[in-house]
Parts: sequence; C-alpha cells; structure tokens
Amino acid sequence: MKSPEDCETMDDVRAEIDRLDSNIMKLFAERSSYVDRAADIKRTTGEAPDTQWRVKEVVENARRNASDHGLNPEFGEALWRQLVKLSIGRETKRLKRG
Repeated sequence: MKSPEDCETMDDVRAEIDRLDSNIMKLFAERSSYVDRAADIKRTTGEAPDTQWRVKEVVENARRNASDHGLNPEFGEALWRQLVKLSIGRETKRLKRG
C-alpha cells in the first residue's frame, strides 16, 4: 500500500485505485448481506422495503460522512441515492421470492 504522495507513476496510482476499488466492493458485499437480512425481517414485520424516513436518514448520513471525509456532500448523496435505489430493488426481489 502506497500513499498518494508515494506514488511515482501512473501504474502506482492505478494499482492503489484498483486495491481500493476491491476493498470498496468487499464492503458493498457486506452491506448487501445486511440488506438481505433486512428483507428477511421485513417479511415478518410487514415493513415496506422503501421506508421513506429511513431513506432520508441514510442519505443524510451519506452527506455527513462525505463531508467528514473531505468530500462534497452532493457527491455522497448522489452515490448513496443510487445505492439505496439498488438496495430497495434487492429487498423487493427477495421479498417476492419469500
């Protein structure tokens, strides 16, 4: 692992970006397992996959987390709105299968 300042070539930068992308996907996979569990629980409680108060909360968290890490909050919101949309779709499919 190299810091951005330690990267001397584009190959160095690309290798680090690829490493980070792999780690991000691992975290998304972990997050998806919780989305699956949420669907299983919602099947018993009758809660909808697209609970609006929770969507709002997740987006607000994304904005705050982005800002806390030096990123534009709009960037965090845009990414998380897409992630939430895909997660709701995943939950919906799982609920229909159940």
